[in-house]
Amino acid sequence: MLGGQPVSLQDIAFPAIVVGAGPVGMTAALALRHENIPVMVLEAESQDRLRPGSRAIFLHKATLQLLEDIAPSLGKTMAQHGVVWPVKRTWFEGQEVYTKTYPSPSPDTLPPFTSLPQVQIEQFLYQACLEQGVEFVWSSPVETLQIEPTGVVVKTRNGHTYTTSYVIGADGAHSTVRHAAHIDMEGTRSANTFIVVDVSEDPDDPLPLERVFHYNHPQMDGRNVLFVPFAGGWRIDLQLKDSDVVEDFAGLDAVRRWLPLVMDKKYADRITWVSTYQFLQVVANSFTDSLYRVLLVGEAAHLFAPFGARGFNSGVPDAVTAAQAIHQALNAKSSSAAQEAIAHFAEQRHHAAIYNRNAAGIALEHIQGASSGMQAKRYVAAALSPAWPALGRWLDEGPYGPRSGPSATTKY
Repeated sequence: MLGGQPVSLQDIAFPAIVVGAGPVGMTAALALRHENIPVMVLEAESQDRLRPGSRAIFLHKATLQLLEDIAPSLGKTMAQHGVVWPVKRTWFEGQEVYTKTYPSPSPDTLPPFTSLPQVQIEQFLYQACLEQGVEFVWSSPVETLQIEPTGVVVKTRNGHTYTTSYVIGADGAHSTVRHAAHIDMEGTRSANTFIVVDVSEDPDDPLPLERVFHYNHPQMDGRNVLFVPFAGGWRIDLQLKDSDVVEDFAGLDAVRRWLPLVMDKKYADRITWVSTYQFLQVVANSFTDSLYRVLLVGEAAHLFAPFGARGFNSGVPDAVTAAQAIHQALNAKSSSAAQEAIAHFAEQRHHAAIYNRNAAGIALEHIQGASSGMQAKRYVAAALSPAWPALGRWLDEGPYGPRSGPSATTKY
């Protein structure tokens, strides 16, 4: 909602309000506190909400460093509780075409990545928020925003009204904040479906810590299968064909039928979650509103296919950059300078999001492209990889997209 009564600065108790208490929203709150800005987080769900589902498990070193920067010891804590797999393998139609072993990370530095369930990521973020004085208001779904040149009035469905200078929308793919600011998403959806399964590890007889990708798994009629370990379990991604009947592979009973074909049958009794996705590749056409009072971050601003782990790892720099922009705007000497700070955030992170969407799209084409040219490239690379290891590396790295980031931004 645009327009209404002007916002009075005298009514503002919190210069910034974050909508959404997911991991990106909590990161935004921590980043604001790092800038000494009082912040309130409004969350639609209750404090004792269940957080099921197959969510973020992989944190890049750049993400760990940003978390460490805004809350000392937070990045190191997550690294200590996660796992770093020392080996990655890629197979093509049942033949191993690439293997790489990494040296053990130094205990005194952040590792190149860590892998742990999102529920633990959120627990560490929440504890850090409490330690930094972030105020949470639970069971408060946002109903409307009154966006004015001087600030924003936020009204919740349970009848409360909050006045603030800036709102960070971190309320996910169906963002109320984004809709209220009249900002649209643009992009595509994957044609085929992916089944994502989480299983708990057997502590008495665990699998080796290895990330394994199978092109055209022979036991799955040529479907691709990815195995990623995380602290306490494994994630298995099964890529369906366009012609597949999703119900034949999704759901607990269906997964219990096919999972023993790709890993030890005991894991069929250790399933903790099954998710079905058609991956969106969409980006908000702007990361701020026309009055430069709303800033979008995380899935409120973009949704990517998961290859390359670009979702949460892009949401964290979104959140940190948004907090820095708000700090600059609050201390600006003119309204035009304040608007320029927010506009710079929006341009920078929109540029990064477009890059990440395109990179994830390249990864999708690499692993599922049906053109004769792409199929020939995969088969030739697999056939020649024993003599030309660089081709095996190309097969291995392709599903994650380009590793370099866009200019003038953080990596993600």
